[in-house]
Amino acid sequence: MRWMTWLKQHSEPVLYALALCLLLLALYKPEIQLRQQVQHYLLIADVSQSMNAEDAVLGQQTVSRLAYSQHLMKQLVHRSPCGTYFSLGIFASDNIAMLQTPLEVCKNLDVISDGIDHLEWRMAWKGNSRLSFAVHAANHVYDALDQPAQMLFFTDGDEAPRVNVTIKQDLSGVQMGPFFTFIGVGGAEKVAIPRYNASNKRVGDWPVSDNNNAGAVGVTYADPSQDEPDPPVAYAEYDRMLSQLEEDYLKSLAEEFKGHYLKGADQAAFYQTLANQPPTASFVTDYPLRTIYLLLALCLVLATYWPDVRFRRQSLQASV
Repeated sequence: MRWMTWLKQHSEPVLYALALCLLLLALYKPEIQLRQQVQHYLLIADVSQSMNAEDAVLGQQTVSRLAYSQHLMKQLVHRSPCGTYFSLGIFASDNIAMLQTPLEVCKNLDVISDGIDHLEWRMAWKGNSRLSFAVHAANHVYDALDQPAQMLFFTDGDEAPRVNVTIKQDLSGVQMGPFFTFIGVGGAEKVAIPRYNASNKRVGDWPVSDNNNAGAVGVTYADPSQDEPDPPVAYAEYDRMLSQLEEDYLKSLAEEFKGHYLKGADQAAFYQTLANQPPTASFVTDYPLRTIYLLLALCLVLATYWPDVRFRRQSLQASV
C-alpha cells in the first residue's frame, strides 16, 4: 500500500513530528480533568482554653494540646497524596465555624498549612465548651457540605460547664457517625490550665472559682481574659483549675451516635489509620500527564535510531 511505503520512507520525520506534538502537549496541556473518588478531611480544632494546657510531648519538649493538635494536622496534610482535599474549622462554646473550604493538598499546601499555623485560643467567641452541642453543630456542618468528608475533631474532651442532666443532649438522631472521629489530645494526669490576657501573655493559671461558678448554673459566660489586661488567676496551688484528656467521656460520647474515637499520637500507625479510611468525596481533579507525554516523546526519538541499529545488526550477521 502506498501509505505504508510512504511511511517507511519518511519514518524519521514522522517520529520527530509526533515527539514534537507530545512535547507541546506537555507544555500546554500537562493534565486532564477526571472525576474520581478522593479523600476529603474536615479538620476541626477545639480552641477552648483547656487546649492551652501543656501536657503533650513533641520532640522531647512539652507543648500545649493545641500546638500538638496543629502538629498532627500538618503531618496528616504533608503525608497525604495529591488529590486529597482538606477543610478546616474551629470549635468553641457550642458551635463550629468553618475557616477553609475544600482545598486540594498539592496545589494549596501553603494555604492549608498557614491556616493550621494560625489556630489559637483567641479565635473562641465564648468561654464555654460543650461537646455534646458541638456534635449537633458538626452534624449541621456535615449536612451543609458540598462534598462528604471524614470529620476529625481534635479535642481534650474537657467541658465547661460540666455535663449534667439539664444540659445533656440526645445524640441518637445524629447520622454522620461513620464519618466522624474524635481525636483525643492531652495527658492522663491532671495539669493546670494557663490563663492569658488579651495580648496573649500568660498571667497565671485558671482558678477553680471562675470555671465552677460559671458552670454551676449552666449559664453561658464570656471569657474576661479577652477584655481585661489582668484577668483573675489562681492565687494558690489548691485554687488552680485542673484538666486532663477525658478519654472515657469522648469514647462514650462517640458511641451515642456511632462515631469513632482515636488517641492522637505522632506515630506512623496513627497517620496510617486515618489514611486507611475509605474515600468520601467525588471531585473533578487534575490528573497530571506531563511525565507520560515526555516519556512517550523520548521513546519516539529513540525509535528514530532503530533502522540504523537494525542495519548494523544485519551487516554484522552478514559478515560473520
